[in-house]
Amino acid sequence: MIITDLQHQKRIITVIKLINDSKSQIAKRYALALYMAAEEKGKLDHVQKDIDTLLEVIHANSSIVTDLSNPLLSVDDKQNALCTIAKKLKLTNETLRCLDIVVSNNRTKNIEAILEGFREVYLKKHNIISVQVNTVKALSTAQDKKLREKLEKKLNSKVLLKYKIDPTVLGGLVICYQSNMIDDSIQGKLNKLSSIMKGA
Repeated sequence: MIITDLQHQKRIITVIKLINDSKSQIAKRYALALYMAAEEKGKLDHVQKDIDTLLEVIHANSSIVTDLSNPLLSVDDKQNALCTIAKKLKLTNETLRCLDIVVSNNRTKNIEAILEGFREVYLKKHNIISVQVNTVKALSTAQDKKLREKLEKKLNSKVLLKYKIDPTVLGGLVICYQSNMIDDSIQGKLNKLSSIMKGA
């Protein structure tokens, strides 16, 4: 794949090289480079949507990362495969350019961590708290709105709700954010009651 805007690409590569090349920093440095590139182009919100879309696809089909990391495939083959995915998902050029660099530098196996890293940077800089909500069934639009409003008021911050269907919840909700947990599930209440009974 031919990448346009070479000066912009070189800027991303320079940012990447300025950061320590330790394994623990790989995802963070690529995520930061992607964030800076998107910010410079005024495309942060668009790229954030791309990231969410890509993560949904990867979580639904983990073989995508495995296939792109296949050492038997050439860089060109990987970039062509990535281009096909990008067109199907209608990703922005800024997202695609950074992913091209990730592939050309043989960091494909780190793609998911890089995307998660970008999301982390984005949320932090925009004062948004990521909240995991476990529930036995999907909430209605009205329930989602009500929960979002209550959490934003409680946390004094915008929230990004990530839902997970969990049969063990039985009923109610289990809400996790940062290092906190609010267990309002039936199972949680039963566990509390059991602890009280044991201590009686």
